[in-house]
Amino acid sequence: MTSTLTTGGRQRVPRHAPADVPGRSETSAFASLRRLMTGRQNVSPKRLVDPGPSPEQVDDLLSMAGTAPDHGQLMPWRFVIVPTGKRVLLAEVFALALVDRDPGATLEQIEAAREKAYRAPLLMLAVARLGAAQPDIPVFERLVSLGAAVQNILLSAQAMGFGAGLTSGQAMASVRMQALFELVDGEEPVCFVNIGSVAWHKPPRVRPAAAAYASSL
Repeated sequence: MTSTLTTGGRQRVPRHAPADVPGRSETSAFASLRRLMTGRQNVSPKRLVDPGPSPEQVDDLLSMAGTAPDHGQLMPWRFVIVPTGKRVLLAEVFALALVDRDPGATLEQIEAAREKAYRAPLLMLAVARLGAAQPDIPVFERLVSLGAAVQNILLSAQAMGFGAGLTSGQAMASVRMQALFELVDGEEPVCFVNIGSVAWHKPPRVRPAAAAYASSL
């Protein structure tokens, strides 16, 4: 909080309360961000239940994805929401993709594959757009942009009070998956983003120390 005082018609320099001084108080913007980020954990879709995000919240989540870095302004990714009424289509893709890979799959395994489509109130497919583009931004930079967009969604969901998790698997490479989501040349399905209320939490995992992955040249 800041306050501006006037004396004899002259404006004095605003004074910052201690809470606004970076690194001094847990109410600082960075401290709030740190709590948000360190409190986030990947939540299995099995533990994500109703209620999920409202349509307005879904719009907000996708808007936050749009703030990701984007070299060349290519928007090298997109998200496809799978509404409740279309889950049956995805369920069949999961089931048939399993049979394609393993013709000997049991009925129990096939049904387990189908069931994956019905988890989590909000389900979105993250698609990377890696085909020819102008300017010709390297593929790895485009994947970084997608990763940032996904992380923005995950953190925004956390801030809204929801849990979220990413899932993938062998079915992602299925031509059936590509057909269902109408992917064009150069587009790759990367992962599903699952969001909902957390039925129960697991203990927080131990995070690596910065020294484990950072060094000086």
